[in-house]
Amino acid sequence: MDTSSDLLLGGDGDVKVSLAMKMANRHGMIAGATGTGKTVTLQIMAEGFSKAGVPVFLADIKGDLSGLAKPGKPHKKIDERLSLIGIDDYTVAGCPVVFWDVFGKKGLPVRTTISEVGPLLLSNLLELNDTQSGVLYAAFRIADDNGMMLLDLKDLRSMLTFMVDSRNELKGEYGNISSVSVGAIQRKLLTLEEQGATNFFGEPGLNISDLMITDFSGSGVISVLDVTKLITKSPRLYAIFLLWLLSELYETLPEVGDADKPKMVFFFDEAHMLFDGAPKALVDKVEQVVRLIRSKGVGIYFVSQSPLDVPEDILGQLGARVQHGLRAFTPKDRKVVRAVAQTFRQNPKVDTEKAVTELGIGEALISVLDGKGSPTPVERVMIRPPESLMGPVRPGERKEYIERSPLKAKYETGIDRESAYELLKKRAEDIEAQEEEEQKRSESKKRSAKASSERSRPVKRGRKRETAASAFVKSAARAVGSQVGRKLVRGLMGSLFGGFR
Repeated sequence: MDTSSDLLLGGDGDVKVSLAMKMANRHGMIAGATGTGKTVTLQIMAEGFSKAGVPVFLADIKGDLSGLAKPGKPHKKIDERLSLIGIDDYTVAGCPVVFWDVFGKKGLPVRTTISEVGPLLLSNLLELNDTQSGVLYAAFRIADDNGMMLLDLKDLRSMLTFMVDSRNELKGEYGNISSVSVGAIQRKLLTLEEQGATNFFGEPGLNISDLMITDFSGSGVISVLDVTKLITKSPRLYAIFLLWLLSELYETLPEVGDADKPKMVFFFDEAHMLFDGAPKALVDKVEQVVRLIRSKGVGIYFVSQSPLDVPEDILGQLGARVQHGLRAFTPKDRKVVRAVAQTFRQNPKVDTEKAVTELGIGEALISVLDGKGSPTPVERVMIRPPESLMGPVRPGERKEYIERSPLKAKYETGIDRESAYELLKKRAEDIEAQEEEEQKRSESKKRSAKASSERSRPVKRGRKRETAASAFVKSAARAVGSQVGRKLVRGLMGSLFGGFR
């Protein structure tokens, strides 16, 4: 496929529907009930972008998108569909793929820092109330003002402990620091650790440029993030990671204006998780990034059961629509079907509302943008078959792909460098050592004075006073174990998304 060619989505013999590459950064939506073919549509789009030299990032929810790396297998039903659509240049082929995994089991480890995520997203991840969020924002500000890097969870927990122990000294500049709020945040951080977030917050952090590479033939590399475990253990962490990644892309990439093809395409699977329970401020920022990132050459494609899972203001910015079948068993279902049908530009040859409920597996209603950026009338077509393997590769094959990855050496091993935890611990130990030395000198003077006295009395030794600094060392040691460190890089989540510089 030529780099400037369009991406064929499907057809029915009389008509073929293709996505124009120069319009692919205008975003899109793949929707439909479970089992209607959304995953295959995502797969053929990822293939098409890759062959056009466009890097792709996608999350593998069910674990069956690893087949993108391997050529497909001939099948009678594939031949029938090719004949029905009118495709005569079909060949099986795999795509260049890099596998990623937050837990580092089914792909290269994915990490970022507490500072890069920023207080707004972190507050949403922890589901904090306004008071608790204020304390969290203060933690970021105190760390910044004192040149301390919040890289991993132990850094943040240490900072929170320090804030409680030093709240009287900090109150004048940073406001009241409630020990109750800090305690609530600490408990939620413990829960987050149990869900696997310890693996996510660490170094070396993911470099966005490593998601935007091509292979020796010029094909875009497809980055497949395995989230089969993450989506079960911590769906909110999954959503926050995708939003962070999107913001990093926006901040990193330069303006490109109108281009022949996107610089990168990004698929948000299970899109409803990005918005369920999210505060309005966060939804507004997501809408802002979706609107602005188009000028950076990035196309965003949401994948969900219904287009209505995406907020209306964001839905209105999605140029390409691929709608698989919906079921209308209840009055509520029928209302959704009616609303979905109204999102398409009508075609007198297609009864959109009726067709939505009649679509079979692998069949879809599609509308894309024409050369002038206007939506085309909706067409009812069969989705073309993928050229790569439908379904997952074998575990041994996946391991081989991971071992051969040129990025393996860069990301495989975590590092732990000096950050807030180490600095606060050293500061507390220095203070404690200084106090012990002063106490020794004081006791020595007392002993000298008493030795010269005719009547000496036994020295009454009391319990050494525990300072806030020494209390910090003990509480931090109990609360936090050794983890990998992170670097301080305030990304878009710390600027556009409301953090502190």
